[in-house]
Amino acid sequence: MAKIVRTISADASVVATAIDATDIVSRIEQIHKTSAVVTAALGRLSIAASLIGIGLKGDNDSVTLRMDGGGPSGILIAVADSRGNVKSYVGNSVVEIPLNKFGKLDVAGAVGNNGTLSVVKDLGLKEPYVGQVPIVSGEIAEDIANYFATSEQIPTVCGLGVLVNPDLTVKAAGGYLIQLLPFADESCIDKLEANVKTLKPVTEMLSSGMSAADIAMRVLEGLEPNELDSFNAEYRCDCSKERVEKALISLGREELTKMSEEEESIEVCCHFCEKKYNFSKDEIIALSNR
Repeated sequence: MAKIVRTISADASVVATAIDATDIVSRIEQIHKTSAVVTAALGRLSIAASLIGIGLKGDNDSVTLRMDGGGPSGILIAVADSRGNVKSYVGNSVVEIPLNKFGKLDVAGAVGNNGTLSVVKDLGLKEPYVGQVPIVSGEIAEDIANYFATSEQIPTVCGLGVLVNPDLTVKAAGGYLIQLLPFADESCIDKLEANVKTLKPVTEMLSSGMSAADIAMRVLEGLEPNELDSFNAEYRCDCSKERVEKALISLGREELTKMSEEEESIEVCCHFCEKKYNFSKDEIIALSNR
């Protein structure tokens, strides 16, 4: 299980959320059989979705992050609920490209930076909230911070990291999200900037034994932080045969009738968890008559 912790400064002007998402990103690699750079990219986006999701108010609220940067990984999607549980999908799970100039996995090269980051918040209203910004780097953390600054006018610092072992398993993964409220004063901002400058990379902090709580307190060091709350989260797909049936019905009677005439059965695979659902000819006919 992943651990998410939120802290708040003593004057309530800044909130920090941190997550140890090693288990979540490990599950992503196992399900999607991703290459190292795609594990890092999809892992970062999923971590960001979880950090944003935990800030939603309603039990049934959700957030969907979609990055389409034109890179070889294709479209990346991550969906999180208000407890930080997340599921994700990538268009191309295996990408092999050289390391970047720093000798690290080239996430920006895999994602691309010629496209958009879309954020869709389903808050139980008639229409979901949709925000869209140009991708500024493709490294994802910077793009998340840019989204909040541009679309929601919330000064935000985001750090994301995924460390992949030589055998493609995940050694460490996590992140943090720091957000300032409108009444934060200059001294608070100065202290945060100083803290961020001295922060080690997320995966280095996790590998050294720091917990999500340690990181959430560390980023607000000097601001007398207190822990707000904590959550356990996981990679969780909410697909079901009933949901797949609704998707098939949406194809229309003509298409379903054609399927029943051409196939003895069909198999539908969930993009998020790879679970397969089988429908016999009789079941397809029954769906066409609904």
